[in-house]
Amino acid sequence: MKHLLTAAFGTALFVSTAMNQGLCAADKPAPTGPGLPGKGLAQHDFLYAGEGKNRRAFIIRKGHVVWSYEDPSGRGEISDAVLLGNGNLLLAHQYAVELISPEKKVLWKVAAPAGTEIHTAMPIGYDHVLYVQNGDPAMVKVVNLPTGETRKEFSIPVGNPKSVHGHFRHARITPWGTLLVAHMDMKKICEYDANGKEVWSFATDGPWGANPLANGNVLIVDRRSVREVNHQGETVATITPADSPEYKLSSLQLAWRLPNGNTLVNSWFNEWSGQVNRTNPPVQAIEFTPAKEIVWVLRSWENPDLGPATTIQILDAPQAPEKVKFGEFQ
Repeated sequence: MKHLLTAAFGTALFVSTAMNQGLCAADKPAPTGPGLPGKGLAQHDFLYAGEGKNRRAFIIRKGHVVWSYEDPSGRGEISDAVLLGNGNLLLAHQYAVELISPEKKVLWKVAAPAGTEIHTAMPIGYDHVLYVQNGDPAMVKVVNLPTGETRKEFSIPVGNPKSVHGHFRHARITPWGTLLVAHMDMKKICEYDANGKEVWSFATDGPWGANPLANGNVLIVDRRSVREVNHQGETVATITPADSPEYKLSSLQLAWRLPNGNTLVNSWFNEWSGQVNRTNPPVQAIEFTPAKEIVWVLRSWENPDLGPATTIQILDAPQAPEKVKFGEFQ
């Protein structure tokens, strides 16, 4: 098992695997469409996945889908996806957490116990995974992949213990070794140390996600706005749907600060409430400069149909999201 987890799968294997299996070698970059800023799929290399009826993930490089995966379990929705530096893909899809190889083999899996859900997971090195389990009680767990042993766990509070689906969607380990958790039903972001002690919080209505920034601030999405806040509780920057009225950002879930200083914001479409209007489909993501200039709009519902947008990981530079520390684990 361990040699599978630490094998050095690189970009070349993703591309060659896709070509060999005939996935998308002939795909052409989707057109930008009339008036859409940016270069369509060619704007960035990126991992893409979203909460939808089809549990799918895509890797796009140089404007082409070079790898794709559809969860065969038939249950849940992909709420979180992380591409590790060795090429493995960590997925949380409501009823399980899985580690997938470039050859689409399930290397490791933990199923959510009855009455619980798992919507977010993060790698810690190549041997551990941290995930948050919605439930009564709600738990943070760190599991050793080669042995399957739960190495650490602690409970965290929720607003309504019985309403499991509404507890959490997104959490992230910070560069300074803490855990940011978006408490949807408690209307706040909480930061915990490795022993489960709350060290910081920020009140906000309906938070979906929080990403730590290199400057020590936190990028928070509360479905109606994106804001950067510092640890003194001050809001230092905001993005709202009013900053891009022509693109109708109706359901925000996550946002990311890119290496170039821009902010990437997704816009989710709820497939359970209706069908996409194929003649005028919604946008899936928008990239803003610090001055709120729009430099990229992603809208790809055909050739390829990427589906609803929940998580996007920009891959323009080599990635190593597993290089984090959480207590004794790294």
